[in-house]
Amino acid sequence: MRLGVTMFATDRAMAVPELAVEAERRGFASLYLPEHTHIPVSRATPPPTGDAALPEEYARTLDPLMALAAAASVTSRIVLGTGVSLIAEREPIVTAKAVATLDHLSGGRVALGVGFGWNREEAADHGVRWETRRARAREHVLAMRALWEREEASYEGEFVRFAPSWAWPKPARRIPVLLGGAPGPTLFRHIAEYGDGWLPIGGAGVREALPALRDACARAGRDPVPVIPFGTEPTPGKLDYYASLGIAEVVLRLPSGPREEILPVLDAYTDAYLTAYADERSRRVVSGAGRGEAASKAE
Repeated sequence: MRLGVTMFATDRAMAVPELAVEAERRGFASLYLPEHTHIPVSRATPPPTGDAALPEEYARTLDPLMALAAAASVTSRIVLGTGVSLIAEREPIVTAKAVATLDHLSGGRVALGVGFGWNREEAADHGVRWETRRARAREHVLAMRALWEREEASYEGEFVRFAPSWAWPKPARRIPVLLGGAPGPTLFRHIAEYGDGWLPIGGAGVREALPALRDACARAGRDPVPVIPFGTEPTPGKLDYYASLGIAEVVLRLPSGPREEILPVLDAYTDAYLTAYADERSRRVVSGAGRGEAASKAE
């Protein structure tokens, strides 16, 4: 099983390039960053965390593609992903260029996690009517796919239209588009049509949802897609449970904090989980540059 990490990257948290280097040294397989362009101060939408007030990190997030580009420049192996990008709020032609450029500069290491959002006021400021966000996200992904994969690309939809066009660079390989969200027929229909995997936030309810996801893929004439529990707070029992389901990757949650707060958590994850659950490639990395070596290089 591969293990990745995710953190709310902010202007007050550990620098993303440093985090990427430390995660890669320890043998983590991936680094995912979330996205919020802004958080309206006056809003009716309640926090998704269930808290009375939204944690400050939501309003301080860095642009994930810019931050991951910085991480790409100092790493060579770790997968660089968005977890998740609010793709309905992004202009698809510009975003396709940015993602393809990141993939080109990183040597084909990008994973695009996308979601449909929870903050109505944020979406409205981007001109997105709430009831259209899923349809917009779908068209944005399909339009980007066309730009990534065709020499002359065009798209004609309700929300995206462009005539036959040239756009480079082309990604080094098919960029995996991983859809986040709660299980259900609508999400699974989207995944089966245009996704390459499911990012269940927290990972609750995966076992019960797997048959429905497999059925949706089968109806679309596809093999089952990967499931990557995301933002998981790990325990040995939880990771054993995921392994028993045949899950090949889990993304572990890091706190949003400074370097001195993050490195001990990375070390704890490495000691407790990475050496036990990592795939063979990551295990070789851990044995060569695990907790002790990585810590000495960080000092």
